Amino acid sequence: MVTTKVLTKKMKKVSKVQRFFYFVTILAYLATFIYFIYGILHLKGIETTLRMIAIIIFAVWFAIYSLAGLLCMLSKKKKTFIFLTIITLIFCPIFGVSSYYINKVYGALENINHEKILYTSNMITLKETKFNSSSVIGMIESEDDIEGNNLAKKIIKNNNLSNKIETYEDYQSMLKDLYNKKIDACFVSSNYDILFGQDDAYPNIANDVKVLYEYSEEQTNKDAEVLKTSSKKDLTEPFTMLIMGVDSEKNGLTANQAFNGDTLIMVTFNPRTLTATMFSIPRDMYVPIACNNNRYAKINSSAAYGSSCVISTIKQLTKIDIDYYVKMNFQGVVDLVDALGGVSVDVEKPDFSYDDKHIGQVCEQNSKRQFGSNLVCMKTGVQQLNGEQALAYARCRHLYAISDIARNKHQQDIIEAMAKKVKTLRSVKDFENILTAVSNNLETNMTTQQILSIYNVGKDMLQNTTSSSSISIKKTYLAYYSLPVYLPASGSYTSALGYYPQSLEAIVKAMKINLGQETEKPVKTFKINYNEDYTTPLIGQGLTGGAKLERMPNFIGYDRYYVSSWCSKKGISCSFREQDSSRESGEVVDQAVHEGILLKSISSATFYVSNGRLTTIIDDDDDDDDDTPSNNNNSNNSSNNSSNSSGSSSNNNSSNNSSNNSNNSSNNNSSSSDKNNNSSSDSNKDEDKKDDSSSEISE
Repeated sequence: MVTTKVLTKKMKKVSKVQRFFYFVTILAYLATFIYFIYGILHLKGIETTLRMIAIIIFAVWFAIYSLAGLLCMLSKKKKTFIFLTIITLIFCPIFGVSSYYINKVYGALENINHEKILYTSNMITLKETKFNSSSVIGMIESEDDIEGNNLAKKIIKNNNLSNKIETYEDYQSMLKDLYNKKIDACFVSSNYDILFGQDDAYPNIANDVKVLYEYSEEQTNKDAEVLKTSSKKDLTEPFTMLIMGVDSEKNGLTANQAFNGDTLIMVTFNPRTLTATMFSIPRDMYVPIACNNNRYAKINSSAAYGSSCVISTIKQLTKIDIDYYVKMNFQGVVDLVDALGGVSVDVEKPDFSYDDKHIGQVCEQNSKRQFGSNLVCMKTGVQQLNGEQALAYARCRHLYAISDIARNKHQQDIIEAMAKKVKTLRSVKDFENILTAVSNNLETNMTTQQILSIYNVGKDMLQNTTSSSSISIKKTYLAYYSLPVYLPASGSYTSALGYYPQSLEAIVKAMKINLGQETEKPVKTFKINYNEDYTTPLIGQGLTGGAKLERMPNFIGYDRYYVSSWCSKKGISCSFREQDSSRESGEVVDQAVHEGILLKSISSATFYVSNGRLTTIIDDDDDDDDDTPSNNNNSNNSSNNSSNSSGSSSNNNSSNNSSNNSNNSSNNNSSSSDKNNNSSSDSNKDEDKKDDSSSEISE
């Protein structure tokens, strides 16, 4: 008590100005210091020792100033007091500014994980259809489909619709019935034009249909299961990442779960060896879709079921766990490249020109899908590309002979250029600018702490390397072949691609080696030709081994015993039914399974063979036969028009045409098999007559 009274008396003798600055300085320092501690504690895993030392030093300084400042006032050492106060006040804006940027960056990182999604369902109908109470509505059967089922039911309830409902397992079958007017309306995601507009069967869906009802609801992101089960490892350990480019010109990724997977690139990175592998997965590659009962379809169609379905499908394909994913749309690419100040890319010379005004240039629509005056063009060669130019180059495929394969290569070039540019970042402000630019157009399942661990990878790179391009990127080269598959749901062929298992196995092995899951065998010998320029070997290049996906051949004109033998070899249960025909007895005149259908999708097939009796066929509408083959003349003609590789068409109208088609089929088979002996055509009549010419994907 005595000490307190003495201190109080002495403080009263100190000038009010000194006392004011003393207490204001203590309060300002304390407030900004607490804010600073709050900020740097967010940087978990980054320079932990230094952060703790900094907190201790500044805490000790606070104690020193509190005591020393008080003693200086009481002893009337004004100069010392002023000096200590100025030093202490200098720390305040340092604490404040640094904490502001740390918390802003941290907040931007947290916003990348979109836990809420605005789902929107549309009820659409063909523009010429008049919808009324007797109209039939199509709806997806699965209750896991938010837009095709859950929100659809709410549209029905909210609008008191009492119409008959037909349920479907997939959108393709439902849209086929809509176009064939077997149903009058159906429920789809609001971005149906993006999801189905690039499908061979519905290229003009945006103009063909109209929206009758729409309902939106914000719900927890269905892909949250991916977020919850994301890898627990930091980026300082070997990891895999799937980069998904979203085909959307809209700004933001918080609307709708379904999207069109325009780009799929699987990356492995080993921070210990600073090596990466990049595997561009062709969007048209025909694979089993994991979340759709493993039905075969183009791999980009898995995006219609959300990110989790894409990840599951690729994991099933490669047998490699995917630790993280990054999903970015068009605007995100533009903003990211611009935030980096552009990227340096060697633009490849196109095989074709957009028009006479842009000969030799690469031209593509802009990020908003606009042509005309908004067309984005660039010359070839090494140059600095801005955001719009980088996106245009990454999307352009129609000007190159190998189309999507060239685009895959260009996308990898852009990613590699961005990776090199990121390494040049030197300030928190630069990092903040990038996060601000892409946070609204980027989504990932990486936690904030995992993203922050990139700092340690960058630190190791700077400490352990001196090369300007310290990260070694190994590119892949997937061998592929054309695979036009007939789709019964749409009644048309899809321009799919098959892949050679040997090539994929080599790529997968390289990724596993990079992840440390397998050991690389040392190469003890090599060959070199001094007359040829050396090029880095591409993983998977030229490997065309392994079984190819097969399709149902056109067996019209073939002998039933040959077809029966073929069925036995393929493990397919085949049955034969006789029909009156002028063809030779036992000759196949029609088949229930359309040629071009993937064999993996069927287990049995029915063939119709001639009984050798010529009869007059009288049409009788009342005498329908459920066993009438679905593969009629029109379907065969459609098959012929769709693709030369799908086999020759048949015509059942006359015996002469039938005989000619049978001979043509045999000739085509002999030609495809490179056989010159016509007498052996019967032994060569198999699925090889449909063998497609192979090509390769350069990545």
